[in-house]
Amino acid sequence: MSEVADRKVALIVGASRGLGLGLAKAFLAKGWDVVATVRDARGRLALDALAAGDRLSILMLDIMVADDIARVRRELDGRVLDVLFMNAGIARDPAAAVEDAPVEDFVDVMLTNALAPLRVIAALHDQVKPAGVVAAMSSSMGSVSGNAGGAWEIYRASKTALNQLMKSFAARHADGRTYLAVSPGWVRTDMGGDAAPLDIETSSAGIVETLVARAGTGGVHFVDFNNKIVAW
Repeated sequence: MSEVADRKVALIVGASRGLGLGLAKAFLAKGWDVVATVRDARGRLALDALAAGDRLSILMLDIMVADDIARVRRELDGRVLDVLFMNAGIARDPAAAVEDAPVEDFVDVMLTNALAPLRVIAALHDQVKPAGVVAAMSSSMGSVSGNAGGAWEIYRASKTALNQLMKSFAARHADGRTYLAVSPGWVRTDMGGDAAPLDIETSSAGIVETLVARAGTGGVHFVDFNNKIVAW
């Protein structure tokens, strides 16, 4: 087989910045090919700067637009993936109690963080190898049993919803693939803020190692960037 055919392939949905960009860099550093999606031309800039040549493909995708998802499915037709990683997350006002939050904010967060990711996964999961990994960026805040202090109420609810939808999707697709909800830890991103103890590189590298380690194990799991189980 050719060198290109032997290379593993990761699709990172939402890779223009932050943890998505960090995942693209980490996979490339391991010698993988990466297919990265961005919402617009400006989102390409940081990826283009990686100068990864034919090991990096960039596709335009707004996960909220059904026609975009269908187009990406056509563009990827025949491309076999080892990993599909769905990276999406917005928070709006994290301090707002649910009863005080605008309905529009609640809907936007739920659509972006829970519904849209599963629609992308549903459209693309069957291009992942039978022993591959289908994963979505969750959060420790999505753990119901781990919620001792409240706060970030709508964001928490959206990640809990994502976790439930991942479990339901995996139950409907007992196909040998490994399904993961992944908590990246508290990371210094636009959302995590400067006080976060983890940098993007550490979290991203840990997530990549977790995905590699979990490949071929099957089932559906909630894990963190160190491959430790997180309580649902």
